[in-house]
Amino acid sequence: MAGTSEFEQVRSDPDPVRRGRRATELITLYQQRALELARLRKEAIEEAHRNGLSYTEIADLLGITKGRISQIKSGAPPAERAFFGVGPVAVGIPRRDTADGRNGSADINDRAARELIEKVLSRLSLASSRFEIDPGTEEVPPGDTVVICDPDSARVGQRLMADDDALRLDKVDGEWCLVEKATGRRYISPVRADPASRTDIGFLGRREEDGRVIVHIAGMTGAGSHGVAHWLDSNLPSLYEPSTRSASAVVECDFDSDQSITDSRTVAGPFTARE
Repeated sequence: MAGTSEFEQVRSDPDPVRRGRRATELITLYQQRALELARLRKEAIEEAHRNGLSYTEIADLLGITKGRISQIKSGAPPAERAFFGVGPVAVGIPRRDTADGRNGSADINDRAARELIEKVLSRLSLASSRFEIDPGTEEVPPGDTVVICDPDSARVGQRLMADDDALRLDKVDGEWCLVEKATGRRYISPVRADPASRTDIGFLGRREEDGRVIVHIAGMTGAGSHGVAHWLDSNLPSLYEPSTRSASAVVECDFDSDQSITDSRTVAGPFTARE
């Protein structure tokens, strides 16, 4: 087994620093998988009950007590945890170039979006880490990942959106917009069209790929990314379905003079693809 091999490699590693670092990584990995197994067990119990078995019968079949069934139902992570995968989850935001071409710091809205997503992950008992996205980045890091990146910030933002089944990127008068592939309907950022506006739109995409989950958030401006995170924070339980393998939506948000999100809603989708 792969896990046994990794365990033995750590035990036999003569380098104490490398051994300690890898042990820490594996502890996080195993903890995340234990939580996912607890979620899967809870989901299986609820499915068996919907299929007509009583909780007493389920307890007997699983070799546990009915009281333990109650503990599992109340204590395991919620089903929507799986929207982000198994964990740990890496959360990336762009490192934007300054006017003179040097690498600068992250946009304030990108940082706010990342912090809100990290809050959601923590609530779901998912460990998270951070990474930065350089303008030339085209690939997503391995493992479960949340990429907060608009199409102008890095190539990976355009690539991920190009692979979506329901929505595509287009340009109108030099500005990005989102287009429904099935109808051709376009969604243009109000603040891009009128700088006095305090409304933006953003893209939310989720896919399962190579045994891991990639969630992509992309505003037409930084406020749009923050707005998508705001909407996801409140609507994740209703968005997640166990059989869904990909989902995408256009989210519209309002913000105030301090760039705080005051409201968010979907204006297209969610569009989903199931098993």
